[in-house]
Amino acid sequence: MKLICTLFICCLTGVFFIGASYASMDDYDLQTGEPKCANCHTSDRKYSIDYTREDCEGCHNIYFSERYLSIDARYKEARSERQEVRSQMQEAGGKKLEVRSKRQEARGKRPEARGEKQDIPDDMVLVPGGEFTMGSNDWWPKSGPEHKRNLPAFYIDIYEVTNKRFKTFVDTTGYKPPDHWEGNKIPEGKEKHPVVYVSWFDAEAFCRWEGKRLPSEAEWEKAARGTDKRTFPWGDKFSRDKANTPQYGKEDTMPVASFESGKSPYGVYNMAGNVWEWTADWFKPYPENTHPDENYGEKYKVLRGGSWYDCTYYKCGISAPTYNRIFFNPQTRNNNFGFRCAK
Repeated sequence: MKLICTLFICCLTGVFFIGASYASMDDYDLQTGEPKCANCHTSDRKYSIDYTREDCEGCHNIYFSERYLSIDARYKEARSERQEVRSQMQEAGGKKLEVRSKRQEARGKRPEARGEKQDIPDDMVLVPGGEFTMGSNDWWPKSGPEHKRNLPAFYIDIYEVTNKRFKTFVDTTGYKPPDHWEGNKIPEGKEKHPVVYVSWFDAEAFCRWEGKRLPSEAEWEKAARGTDKRTFPWGDKFSRDKANTPQYGKEDTMPVASFESGKSPYGVYNMAGNVWEWTADWFKPYPENTHPDENYGEKYKVLRGGSWYDCTYYKCGISAPTYNRIFFNPQTRNNNFGFRCAK
């Protein structure tokens, strides 16, 4: 548990690493599997996400949500089959993006706004204006309540920003490259993987350089779940083979054009898994949310989408649902945070 505590603190301070081992069985209730939170989250340790409050049972209890328990059960079942998945996996590193053909396919499915043909920016998709359902009543209180939002039409990147795209930005502007790029070189074989070790400020600077911006939290969620309130970008049933989540077993990022069958209703890739994605918004409560949280305000930025390395090791359930939200200091950089742009 000490390793997890150290890992958690490092995440919040902007430094991130992954250790080789995790919590011991002594850190969990042997009958229920629930974590013994106080072993790590003691009263003398105050994180920006403070789980030392006495009301933890309000969220972390087996009766919180039947829907949550159902999703979580599928998550744990898939995780137990990880070895099987790993043995069946095909190496995706050499997969070609085939950007041009996929762009044409996506354009053929894009709705037209106001009956007119749209000039779609390269590698972006049009999300039409209108109403959609945001949030959930069956998840953590920070993701509720379920409510309606009405947005104007917008464009969003079909793919997460890749190392290759970010390298062009770095070379053109002289911007500081990610710390793990030794000699300003993209790690071997990762050109088409999402860029990582980028802060919110890095992401915002890149999008502005491309003439775009980071998506709002509402835009991100609509692009991921459409208008039918789906739980995952591909539907309501979790599948380990539709996204680069921990259940898939890759334990690293994958090329941004992976998982054709896991696209969102608008043809957007990897809105579950691969990397958490920065959004433009501060972490604030939704309208009519009455759950107290001292972290609300203009302190932390929201990320969406889950990643290849997500909530699994904290035993806090699956993080891939389209309405799930987390928040971090905007200066945070780690190996599973990336982004995409909107316009």
